[in-house]
Amino acid sequence: MRRLLALTRNPWVRRAFLVLALAAAAWAVASRWDEVRAALTTMPALSLLAAVVAALAYVLATMASWRAVLTDLGSAMPLGPAARMFLLSQLGKYVPGGVWNLVAAAEIGADLRIPRRRSVTVMAVALLVSIVTGLLVAVVALLTGPADVRDTYGAAILALPLFIVLLLPPVVNRLLGLVLRLLGRPPLERPLTAAGVTRASVWAVLAWLLAGLHLWLLVTAVGAEATLATAALATGAYALAWTVGFLVVVVPAGAGVREAVLALVLADQLAGGSVIVVVLASRVLMTVADVALGLAAAGRRR
Repeated sequence: MRRLLALTRNPWVRRAFLVLALAAAAWAVASRWDEVRAALTTMPALSLLAAVVAALAYVLATMASWRAVLTDLGSAMPLGPAARMFLLSQLGKYVPGGVWNLVAAAEIGADLRIPRRRSVTVMAVALLVSIVTGLLVAVVALLTGPADVRDTYGAAILALPLFIVLLLPPVVNRLLGLVLRLLGRPPLERPLTAAGVTRASVWAVLAWLLAGLHLWLLVTAVGAEATLATAALATGAYALAWTVGFLVVVVPAGAGVREAVLALVLADQLAGGSVIVVVLASRVLMTVADVALGLAAAGRRR
C-alpha cells in the first residue's frame, strides 16, 4: 500500500492520469463526432453559448455543495485551493471504473494536508446529497413526462426514502464510523451536522436548476415551447438522467445512459430528430464545461 501511495505522488504519474482523463473525455465526444457536429450546427450560436454558461455555472454550484460538506467536516479551505481540488478530481469520472475521481480527490487533498479518509468521505457525502436532491427534482419528470418514463424509471424514486435516511447526520455519521473501523482507519475528527447537510443541499438544488436551464435552452432552441412547464420538465429530466447514469458506474460519466433517459423524457416535447440533437448537444456542452474548468484549475495550480 505504501508503494502504491508513493506511486500516486509521483508527478509524472499524476500528469499521465490527467492526460488519460482528458483523452477519455475527448473520446466521449470524438467517438460520435459526425452526429455531434450535425447537432451543434442546427442550433443558434447564441443558444449554445448561453447553454455553455449555464453548464459552467452548474459545475461550480456542484463544487459549492461539495465544499460545504468539506467545511462541515473540518477543512474550511479558501475558494482557490478548493476549486482546484474539486475541478481536477472531476476529470477522473471520465475514466471507466467510477472511482477515479475519488482517488484523485484523495491525492490532491493529501497535498493540501487533508487526510485521505476525509477527502473520500466528503466526496461520498456530496454525491449522496446530489442523489437525494436529484431524485427529489426528478419527481417532476416522472409526474409530467410520458407514461413510459414512469414505467421505466419510476422504481428509481422508490429508493428516495432510503437515501434520505442515509443522509440524516445521526445515520450517516454512524455508517461512516463503522466503515472507517472496518478499514482500520481512525474516525473522522468532526461529525457531519444538519447545518452542513442543509447548506450542501441548497447548493445542490441550485445546481439542478442550472442544469435544467442548460437543457431548457437547448430544447427551446429546436422548437419546444419556452414555458415554465418546459423548464420544469427539463430540470426534472436532467436530474433523473444524471441519477440513473451515476448509478451505472461501469459507464464513464454515465455516457449513453443519460442520453437514453433524456430522450425518453423529452419524447413528447420534441420530434425524434430534435431529441437526438438535444441529448448529444447536452452531453458535449457538459463535457466541455468539465474539461474547461479542469484545465483552468490545472493551469492555476501550475
